[in-house]
Amino acid sequence: MKVLVPVKRVIDYNVKVRVKSDQSGVDLANVKMSMNPFDEISVEEAVRLKEKGAAEEVVVVSIGPQQAQETLRTALAMGADRGILIKTDDTVEPLAVAKILKGVVEAESPDLVILGKQAIDDDSNQTGQMLAALLDWPQGTFASEVVLEDGKAKVTREIDGGLQTLELQTPAIVTTDLRLNEPRYASLPNIMKAKKKPIDEKAPGDYGVDTAPRLSVVKVTEPPVREAGEKVEDVATLVSKLKAKGAI
Repeated sequence: MKVLVPVKRVIDYNVKVRVKSDQSGVDLANVKMSMNPFDEISVEEAVRLKEKGAAEEVVVVSIGPQQAQETLRTALAMGADRGILIKTDDTVEPLAVAKILKGVVEAESPDLVILGKQAIDDDSNQTGQMLAALLDWPQGTFASEVVLEDGKAKVTREIDGGLQTLELQTPAIVTTDLRLNEPRYASLPNIMKAKKKPIDEKAPGDYGVDTAPRLSVVKVTEPPVREAGEKVEDVATLVSKLKAKGAI
């Protein structure tokens, strides 16, 4: 079984995001970038499936600038076998990402595609579902457990009322939630080995995909600063203050 894992290069989750002075977007100059945390979970799950003998090869793919190769190297250091970089300096929207991934899937013929449920930069939570629709494959989203057996993927997913278990016939799409696993730290020997693992470079045009944006950003602003709280003596005072602020 071959597992394909898309990974995205995003601003590191520990970094405080700054808005550009002209409010045209987020300032990326001299900002630490890293792999999307949900994608780290996807890579970890794919590597664990390989370690269990349920998968033979783990292929990681990233769509982005040349620097996204660093993100692929991180995934290779975690245990993936090879990488594919779809090189573009454009901001690629979820539908275009799904179309590119469809082309990659058709070229690679994986039995399972594991994606993070969303990226922490745009929080779209769309790519996995769109890819499943384009491929007409079964999907299990927000997975908290994945078990492969007899050519099927048993996916336990988190829903509002608790847990739901789905049985998917492979090939299938799975998107990962936070509680699926805890990603490993890449060891120094594995980081050195990852430098020798192959990364193929492609372009969106190789898959016949136009990455021109369909959305335009009007303005980006920082959230308003929260006001400091205050203590009140009793419930009556609390209610009167809430009324004064129009909260009730």
